[in-house]
Amino acid sequence: MPRPHGGKLVNRVFKEKDRKNAANVAAKLEKVEVSKALATDTENIAKGVFSPLQGFINQEELENVLNYKRLSNDLAWTIPIVLDVSEEKAKALKEGNDLALYFQNEPLALMHLEEKYKFNKEEFAEKTYGTLDMAHPGVTKTKNMGNILLAGKIDLINELKGPYDRYKLSPMETRFLFKEKGWRTIVGFQTRNPPHLGHEYVQKTALTFVDGVFINPVIGRKKKGDFKDEVILKAYDVLIENYYLKDRAVMSILPFEMRYAGPREAIFHAIVRKNFGCTHFIIGRDHAGVGNYYGPYEAQELFEEFPDLGIPPIFFKSFFYCKKCGGVTNEKACPHSEKEHIIFSGTKIRATFSKGEMPPKGLMRPEVSQVIAKYSNPFVE
Repeated sequence: MPRPHGGKLVNRVFKEKDRKNAANVAAKLEKVEVSKALATDTENIAKGVFSPLQGFINQEELENVLNYKRLSNDLAWTIPIVLDVSEEKAKALKEGNDLALYFQNEPLALMHLEEKYKFNKEEFAEKTYGTLDMAHPGVTKTKNMGNILLAGKIDLINELKGPYDRYKLSPMETRFLFKEKGWRTIVGFQTRNPPHLGHEYVQKTALTFVDGVFINPVIGRKKKGDFKDEVILKAYDVLIENYYLKDRAVMSILPFEMRYAGPREAIFHAIVRKNFGCTHFIIGRDHAGVGNYYGPYEAQELFEEFPDLGIPPIFFKSFFYCKKCGGVTNEKACPHSEKEHIIFSGTKIRATFSKGEMPPKGLMRPEVSQVIAKYSNPFVE
């Protein structure tokens, strides 16, 4: 099992016996109310999902991440993890002092404010997402951010509660679980969609070379038209129950707001799975992409810049269901013409369900289709 990114798994969560006192301390401090996305980032920092970060990054680190895709110590890092506030709010905060992060009027974390600084939103958006087009959800989010960023270490007081906590494991827990199962090699799989046969194909192909597969769906705010979290989880439940060996597959959620940053986010997703204990990570076509902002295999190409990442990617390019072969295959193995091929398309699958129809067996397991079909609207609105 690989060492966490940076060598040590971060743990900045108050012990149960200390939480009441920490909450009392928070009540006396200047408060910053954070969004669900920032609350989730805070918890991910504290639980080591974002190791080696111990807090929200400062201006020097932001410039390194944007310009070099690395932290100041030269460790690979591609997505800026920042905490934004309004200029008015920032005036009430003093560098060197502690403050309290609150979510939904409840104490979330203590933060030692090391720095507050302005940032260039256009530079932030263009270097993170590769575009300034407001149609890109990341660009829109950046424009709507506060003008001041706060940097400093955090300590989590209360863990977030959600409807899918039964699927939630921390990196400390997954590492223990993998060890208990005797897994030495684990392939991570990132997803924000219910599984079609193509997903199953890449997972099981990778599984032939490793001890176990870690299916890690992203749970959190997504763009309009994406599948709802509940749909994704129930679809995977039925797939794993019917088509996976019980001691070879584990599913746990990743509470995280998708950035849709394409290649940069693919590297970041690999780092996160390394922290969970994965030794390998699957990268498919247009990983973490949106629209036509990134080339179909641009994410795979970016991995060439990171030979020191510490988690080898497993690349998959073109694969399809061949009616003649009678199964999922790829261009290296299938001799038949394109008219025999059913291409895996998320857009096509969503359109099929939108019309009240079921995808053909060549696209999706019938058990999975039946789960999705039970929802009158399985999509984010």
